[in-house]
Amino acid sequence: MQRFPSAVEAVACRRPELPLACLRPHAATRAAQYFVDRFPGKSLYAVKANPDPIILDALWAGGIRAFDVASLNEVMLVGERFPGAHMAFMHPVKSRHAIRRAYFDYGIRDFSLDSEAELEKILAVTDNATDLGLFVRIAVDNSDALLSLSRKFGVDGAEAVSLLQRVRHRAARLGICFHVGSQSMHPQAWVRALQRVQQLILRAGVVADVIDVGGGFPARYPGLEPPSMDQYFDAIERMCEEVLPITYTCDVWAEPGRALVAEAATVLTRVELRKGDTLYLNEGTYGALFDAGGPGFVYPARRIRVEGPNEPTGMMPFRLYGPTCDSIDAMAGPFWLPQDTDEGDYIEFDMLGAYGMALRTGFNGFMTEAPVIVEDEPAMSLYTAPRRHTARPARLIGS
Repeated sequence: MQRFPSAVEAVACRRPELPLACLRPHAATRAAQYFVDRFPGKSLYAVKANPDPIILDALWAGGIRAFDVASLNEVMLVGERFPGAHMAFMHPVKSRHAIRRAYFDYGIRDFSLDSEAELEKILAVTDNATDLGLFVRIAVDNSDALLSLSRKFGVDGAEAVSLLQRVRHRAARLGICFHVGSQSMHPQAWVRALQRVQQLILRAGVVADVIDVGGGFPARYPGLEPPSMDQYFDAIERMCEEVLPITYTCDVWAEPGRALVAEAATVLTRVELRKGDTLYLNEGTYGALFDAGGPGFVYPARRIRVEGPNEPTGMMPFRLYGPTCDSIDAMAGPFWLPQDTDEGDYIEFDMLGAYGMALRTGFNGFMTEAPVIVEDEPAMSLYTAPRRHTARPARLIGS
């Protein structure tokens, strides 16, 4: 894979005809080190955020040794690249084939569920195994998240109590997991969720072995400036000290995805046409810029000009269209760029290491270049502060 000092150098050398991803594995390694050192428990990387092998290797170099996998392909990817790594199959609905392969071929013992039907499926496929870690996913408030994940999965109330009791009798390890939603902008989301965990544990009269606080840890984007990551970690640690003594001894897990890899890639796109304040690009929402469409993310963006004056004469807001013939391939922004931006200019969009690479499609025949590695720094980083202290143990209670 080609390596360049910066994205500007990549443009100057390659003048890419197609969108070009610029990977920054050093940013993923730094974020992983930060998370592993400071989160008060065990960090499982959510592979769906970015399964690129270079990024996976960078996270491994940063200390990640456990992975949240959500499909058989992710199981195979991690299992074959990192033999012996801890994997937890945290999709609440899985095929019987995927469960069977995960358990018997890849040694996975931890599975999530949110229904009795899924519990019975897991037990049947694993021949009523007695070494299972079974995680009941509960429904929690997602009001602090930019993207809610509360409607599709999760169980609550009397149904959750009954399921916890049933799983406790069948599991070697009972886990409780939840997800506060993607890009959750306030630590209070985890406080509320852990309070709900406490209520359900007391109602069910069970002892949990693991509390998995899920993902949702945010990255920085223009207009989306979350508190420091340490504030999230401190809120979770305080609540665990308050909530988890009722479970006597309990491990704490998290499933960071976006927070570990958002800074680890940018995408270089080319302007194909300008109409007033609208730019037509060769990349869009069917490619790496998916989150700039429906969810309305505004990525850090800069113009890179190969020939002619590159110094901006002034900035103005633009809206963007992608290359497909679909009118929903649109990004409202506003994206602030030099007012003389025009056809042939390149635009680098930052913070696309999370989901940008993973959600690309070949719709309408629009493809991408093979990625390159660049060595400069991302535009917006949460992980440049000095380390506060070394890693805390995963077992918070009874240690």
